[in-house]
Amino acid sequence: MNKPITSRKHRITPRPAAALAMLMLPFAAQAADGAATATGGAAEGGSPQRVHVHGARENEFKADQASSAKYTQPLVDTPQTVIVIKKELIEQQGAVTLTEALRNTPGVGTFFLGENGNTNTGDAIYMRGFDSSGSLFVDGIRDIGSVSRDVFNIEQIDVLKGPAGTDTGRSAPTGSINLATKQPQLKNFGQAGLVAGSAERKRGTVDLNRVLDHRRGIGMRLNVLDQDSGNPARDAVKDQRWALAPSVAFGLRGPTQLYLDYLHVRQDNRPDGGVPTIGLPGYSSPDPKRPWLANAATVDPKNFYGALSDFDRVRADMFTAILDHEFSRGMRLKNTTRYGKTKQFYLLSAFMGNTANILTPAQADPSGWTLARTTRTIKDQENTILANQTTLTTEFGTGALKHTLVSGLDLANEKQSNWSYLGGGTLLPANLYRPEPSSPVTGLNLVRSGARTQGETTTAAAWLLDTVRIGERWLLGASARIDHFDTSYDAVALSTAAANPSLPVGTPVPTHVELADSLVSGKLSLLYKPSENTSVYALWANSKQPPGSNLSLSTSANSASNPIFDPQVSTTTELGAKWELMQKRLGLNAALFRTEVKNEVEQDPVDLKYYQTGRKRVQGIELSAIGEITRNWSLSAGYTWMDTSVEAGKLTAANGSNALTYTPKSAFTSWTTYSFPSGLKIAGGARYSGRLLRGTDGAVGTPAYTEDYWVADAMASYAVNRWLDLRLNVYNLFDKRYVAAINKSGYRYTPGAPRWASVTANFHFQ
Repeated sequence: MNKPITSRKHRITPRPAAALAMLMLPFAAQAADGAATATGGAAEGGSPQRVHVHGARENEFKADQASSAKYTQPLVDTPQTVIVIKKELIEQQGAVTLTEALRNTPGVGTFFLGENGNTNTGDAIYMRGFDSSGSLFVDGIRDIGSVSRDVFNIEQIDVLKGPAGTDTGRSAPTGSINLATKQPQLKNFGQAGLVAGSAERKRGTVDLNRVLDHRRGIGMRLNVLDQDSGNPARDAVKDQRWALAPSVAFGLRGPTQLYLDYLHVRQDNRPDGGVPTIGLPGYSSPDPKRPWLANAATVDPKNFYGALSDFDRVRADMFTAILDHEFSRGMRLKNTTRYGKTKQFYLLSAFMGNTANILTPAQADPSGWTLARTTRTIKDQENTILANQTTLTTEFGTGALKHTLVSGLDLANEKQSNWSYLGGGTLLPANLYRPEPSSPVTGLNLVRSGARTQGETTTAAAWLLDTVRIGERWLLGASARIDHFDTSYDAVALSTAAANPSLPVGTPVPTHVELADSLVSGKLSLLYKPSENTSVYALWANSKQPPGSNLSLSTSANSASNPIFDPQVSTTTELGAKWELMQKRLGLNAALFRTEVKNEVEQDPVDLKYYQTGRKRVQGIELSAIGEITRNWSLSAGYTWMDTSVEAGKLTAANGSNALTYTPKSAFTSWTTYSFPSGLKIAGGARYSGRLLRGTDGAVGTPAYTEDYWVADAMASYAVNRWLDLRLNVYNLFDKRYVAAINKSGYRYTPGAPRWASVTANFHFQ
C-alpha cells in the first residue's frame, strides 16, 4: 500500500514511498482531488505496472504548522495567537515587501513615519501598541537593519503575537515575526513572473528548482529578482532592487539533511520624506500670528519635497547553513549557522513644517508660499551578525505522560556601526503646492566627519520547552530560557564651543559604555481538546528588553538605554479557542489577551529625577478565519480590537488621551478567492484601520491623530494553459485618500496609494 506524499515545506524526511511519489509526480495525471495514477515501467512478464500516487490538495491560505522547530504542535494545538501568511496568499495579492504582506494580519503595520525630520526606512513595524522592528527573524535567526525586505524568497511568514522571550530572547513586548525562506525540494519545477503596472512598475522573478541526484537526495533552488518601479502614491520616489538567492540541499531522502543558502540583495532607491500635513483634518495654524493657516488647502499627496539627488542604497549578504539530523523517530537535531551583513547609505532632504519653515510672503497668494527644507538626513550604517543556533527535539514518555521536549543553545554576535557626515549641502525652499524635485543642491560633498558610533552585543542563551500530553485531551506547556548578554557601545563625538569650551572645536570626544547581565523568561500554558479538531487554552508568558537592545547605550539620565536601568518587562495572559472545520481545511481562532509592560523610565515631577515607574497596558480580542470554505472558495480574514492605556507615567498621545500611539483601536483585514472550473479565479478584499494617535513632542498646530479608513482591492486571474496564467490586480478600488503613517511631531505623513493596477504573467515549467 502506497503512503501519501510527505510535504517538504518543513524539511520533514520523506518515507521511501513518499520519495518515490515525488519522483513520479511530474509524470502523474492528477485527478481533481489531488490523487493521481501514473504508469511505470513494465513488470516482469511484460505487463505494465501501475503506480498509485496519493496526495492532498494544497490549501492556498491555511498552514498547519509554524515554521520554527520550537513550535512542535499543529497550529490548532498551539496555545498562542500565531498567524501564518503563506506565499500563495502573498502572490495572489501581488505583495512584494514584508510590509505589504503583513496587511494580512490586523493591526500590524508601518504606522510611524519618524521624528526630528528623520524618516523610518524599511520595515518599521508596530504590533499591538509597540515597535516590533527589532524582533524580525529569518529562519529563526535575528535579522537586523532598517531596510525594506522583499518576499521573493519567502515560503511563509509567521506572526507570533504576545511576548516571545522563551522563543527569541530579548524581544518587543508584543511579539515577533519570522520569515521562512524557500528551500530546495526533491522535484523539478520552475516559475517565472513578469509584472507591469502603474507608476512604471516593472518586476521580474524566477523560482527554479532542480534535482541534481535523485539517489543521494541532492537538489538546488535558485530565486532571482529584478525590479525597477516608481511609487503610485508619490512623484519622484523610486524603488530599484535586484537580488539573488541560490541554495543547495544534500540528503533529502535520508535522515541527515544539509542546506546551504546564500542571499545577495542590492537596492538603489529614492527615499520618501513624506508630505506636509497642512490642511488635513485636525490641522491648525502653528503660528498665532497667522491663524488663517488653519484654513489652508491640503497639498497634492503625490508631491515630492526632496531632491533628485536623494538616495537610499542597500547591500545585503546573508549566508546560512542548516544541518538537520533525525537520530530516530523521536529525536531530531537542527543546527543553523548564519553570517549576515547589511550596509545602508542614505541621504534624505527632510523638512519640519513648523512656524519658521512655512513661509507665506502674501496671505492672499498661496502659490507663492514655500517650505524650507533645512533637515538634510544622512545615514551610513553597517550591521553584521554571526549566529549559531542548535535545537534538539525529543519525544519520550514518563508513565501516562508523553513529552515533546525542545532544548537548545543560541550563540550570537551582533554589531552596528554608524558614521556621521559633513557636506550634506543646502536646498532652496520648495514651493509648498508645486515643489520642484530637480532644484539644485548647493555644496553637496559628502565626507565622513569623524564622529561615529559602534554597538556590539554578544549573547549566549539556553532554553527548554516541554509540551506534555496528558491522555488524549490535555496538553501542558512549560518553557524557560536564560540569556546572558554583553553589550558595549563606543561613540566619538566632535566637541563644540557650547558643550566643551575647554577643547578646540571639532576635537574627537570618545565615550565608552558597557552592560552585561542575564535575563530569565518563561511561558506556561494549558490546553484542552474537546475534540480532535478543537482546542481551548490559557497562556501566561513574559519577555524582557534590556537597555541596549537596539545596539545602543546611553549615559543620559532620561534614556531607557542607560545601563543603570533594569530591563523592560512585559507579561501576557491569553485565553483562546481554535477550531478546524471543513475536514480541517478551515481554521477559526479567537483570543482574549492582555499585555502589561513595566519599568518604563519616567521623571518624578518633584525631584525631577528619573525612575522606572512607568507602566503601559494593551488588551483586546483577536479573531481570524483562514482556509477553505468550499472546494473552490478560500478565505483569509482577521479582526482585532485593542484597548490601550498608560497605567502609570506620562501620557504619550498628542491629544492628551490615555492611550498608546500608532495603534488602531480596531482593525480588520480580509481576502477571499473563488476558482471557476474554466480556469478563471476572482478575488477581493477589504482592509480597515482605526485612527492612529501620534506621539507628543510639543508640536503646535499639527493633527493629533489620523482618521480611520477602508481600502478595497481586487484580483482576477486566468489559467491560459498549464504553462501560463495571467493576473490583474487593482488596488484601492474606490480611490480612497488616507494617511498610512504619520511622524511624531505631526508635520509630515505618508499618503496611502491611490487607485492603481498591475498585470502579471506567470510562466510555469518543469
